[in-house]
Amino acid sequence: MKRFTRRDFLATGAALAAASAIAPQAFAQAQAPAGLRYKPESGAKLRVLRWKRFVQGDEDMWLANTKKFTQLTGIEVRVDNEGWEDVRPKAAVAANVGSGPDIIIGWFDDPHQYPDKLNDLTDLADYLGGKYGGWYDVCKRYGMRDGKWIGMPLGIVGNALVYRESHVKAAGFDAIPKDTAGFLKLCQALKAKNTPCGFALGKAVGDGNNWAHWLMWSHGGKMVDDKGNVVINSPETIASLEYAKQLYETFVPGTLSWQDPSNNKAFLDGQVSLTANGISVYYAAKNSPDPKLQEMSKDIQHARFPIGPVGKPTELMQITQMMQFKYSKYPNAAKAYMQFMMEADQYNPWMKAAIGYVSQPLKAYEANPIWTEDPKHTVYRDGGSIMLDNGYSGPLGLASAAAMADYIVLDMVAEAASGSKSPKEAAARAQTRAERYYKV
Repeated sequence: MKRFTRRDFLATGAALAAASAIAPQAFAQAQAPAGLRYKPESGAKLRVLRWKRFVQGDEDMWLANTKKFTQLTGIEVRVDNEGWEDVRPKAAVAANVGSGPDIIIGWFDDPHQYPDKLNDLTDLADYLGGKYGGWYDVCKRYGMRDGKWIGMPLGIVGNALVYRESHVKAAGFDAIPKDTAGFLKLCQALKAKNTPCGFALGKAVGDGNNWAHWLMWSHGGKMVDDKGNVVINSPETIASLEYAKQLYETFVPGTLSWQDPSNNKAFLDGQVSLTANGISVYYAAKNSPDPKLQEMSKDIQHARFPIGPVGKPTELMQITQMMQFKYSKYPNAAKAYMQFMMEADQYNPWMKAAIGYVSQPLKAYEANPIWTEDPKHTVYRDGGSIMLDNGYSGPLGLASAAAMADYIVLDMVAEAASGSKSPKEAAARAQTRAERYYKV
């Protein structure tokens, strides 16, 4: 397969200019390759539901690309934005009642909660994979069920450690330790310097789930084994929760109620010196009119999560997927829109406008200049190549999606870390909760 280069990326500008001259009625022939044609239905109108942006450029370019689609096709597209925590329940309601947006951009393995309510996207996924270097394996796991694509991975909202370099050095460390034992010592040292860390323990779809799963997996704990048997109540999980208790003692107060925006605010307010987040914190500081925040941006660095006793990377990041529902009156128009948004002429500028907040599900887009023009971006490029899926190490499906939606792992970590339950009690309760979904 062709590997895309920076030159390929820059060349898309010329292609985009040419595309703007295409008449709407020629869209199906001009935009779709031979053998893959989506002729929009007569009178088609689309409604798209997606999550609210954390980076303004993301939303601005998404809407600009949508406007171009309308100009090319004549298809009116309404885009609604909802809070991260609200998209999942709204998607579930739409699936159950058989009415709602034509396309919903949701999270993780949500498509596996209602696969029979979604249209088959295999032809589109095969085309995109063949054209753009292939899908990362983790994206295939998330998007496919029984050999068919039921979700279209749009991107990976990268998650990494975000920290104040000067504070880490003041605590006696040159960089983030590579192992969990050293990481705990760093957090204890930051606490002693009154520059503590903080990680979300509330119902945070992204930041909370990401670090809680890393914590459990890093010590060898799992929700289920390879065959889908619930094994979360294990010595390895309990060891991870003992570690969580020690780590929680170094946290700034209030993390039990943190949702996804909370650690952004705490970091920028100077309440914490270390957290887990996307690249949005860095850019919020860098682009702020406040000189103090601009100065802070120079001190912000990013790093991968440390390796635990299991001896390998164990990171979770939130993948976002486009889902096309069978109740839509305009499935061809919806596929045409999805294809248009994933093509290089739209996707490369969108990912660049999002300043690295979303990384690619297709390998060719690794060549986007956003990943190398600022070294602080690069750590976010590799989400698709290193991350585990949220059902690890069992099969993705109805059970894994429901367990994730029910925050079983995150609740378990919060209970044990805060002391509301002992690690053994928290693991036992998680086992019981998980067994409701993973029925033998």
